[in-house]
Amino acid sequence: MSDVKGYAATSELSGLAPFSFQRRTPRADDVSIEILYCGVCHTDIHFAENDWGRTNYPVVPGHEIIGRVTAVGNDVNQFTVGELVGVGCMVDSCRSCPSCEQGLEQYCREGMTPTYNGEDRIDRLRTYGGYSERIVVSERFVVRVPDKLDPAAAAPILCAGITTYSPLKHFGVGKGHKVGVLGMGGLGHMGVKFARALGAEVTIFTRSEAKVAEAKKQGADHVIISTDPEQMAAATESFDFLLDTIPVHHDLNPYLSTLKVNGTHILVGMIEPIEPTVHSRNLIGKRRILTGSLIGGMPETQEVLDFCAEHDISCDIEMLDIHNINEAYERMKKGDVKYRFVIDMKSLKDA
Repeated sequence: MSDVKGYAATSELSGLAPFSFQRRTPRADDVSIEILYCGVCHTDIHFAENDWGRTNYPVVPGHEIIGRVTAVGNDVNQFTVGELVGVGCMVDSCRSCPSCEQGLEQYCREGMTPTYNGEDRIDRLRTYGGYSERIVVSERFVVRVPDKLDPAAAAPILCAGITTYSPLKHFGVGKGHKVGVLGMGGLGHMGVKFARALGAEVTIFTRSEAKVAEAKKQGADHVIISTDPEQMAAATESFDFLLDTIPVHHDLNPYLSTLKVNGTHILVGMIEPIEPTVHSRNLIGKRRILTGSLIGGMPETQEVLDFCAEHDISCDIEMLDIHNINEAYERMKKGDVKYRFVIDMKSLKDA
């Protein structure tokens, strides 16, 4: 075991503060990583404040991790000391169920082991995330960061990026398709970039006129103000796909009406009961699909990093000192970040 510094929440109201804990002694298949950057996901806030009622305190958030390999176990053959690598939302799975055998570890029958607020499958110790100096992870759950990518801007690709890339690839989005992206935060702006790179015509749905120029800057071909009844009516049966990145309750029915026959509405942002109720007529009447998608498996996570390098895609970020993390959380709640905070872990040494 080794002593590690990090930042943790110790209760629903505590906020985040310096916290010392221990990482496990590396196993034969482990990669030891010095953390350089860690993205700040809205999920981190949910767990820090126990919004979903399943936080085990203390919790060290962070699942968008970029770092440098400092040591490898005897059985590791994919990574060497000094390489730049990433760790995303999970650090283990059963590895033997049908999903795991297909490289879809996020859908593990036994449930994936999350990077934080989880329990190690072998020693039953708590998993702690990337708001920390170092992490130890099985080789299978580590990805290589292409040299062409900026390391800091690559961090959010491990959550926001893979969350939007995976469903677009799975459902075959490509040239000739019209894609609507709902919401323009950390997930939404990445969804626009990926859909464009895949060859689709992309429209952003936003509630605010003030965001039209920014949506165009991000690469959207068109913008629809979702609060404008005339614009929504004009969009009826226009889209092949909707990528829904909105993280809070919203009425799906008006958006479903903008899908063509056989269109697909993909939920990636909201992990709560759907309210208000979806009217079945909006599905049955046009044979539409309402579906969801969760991050991506390890092969696809490597694929999205390589795709970003090939197409010169990165996340728009604002660098953050870790001692400002609580203020950053408050800004995120107000939507005051374009579009992802990334912690420079050098600041942890001075915290």
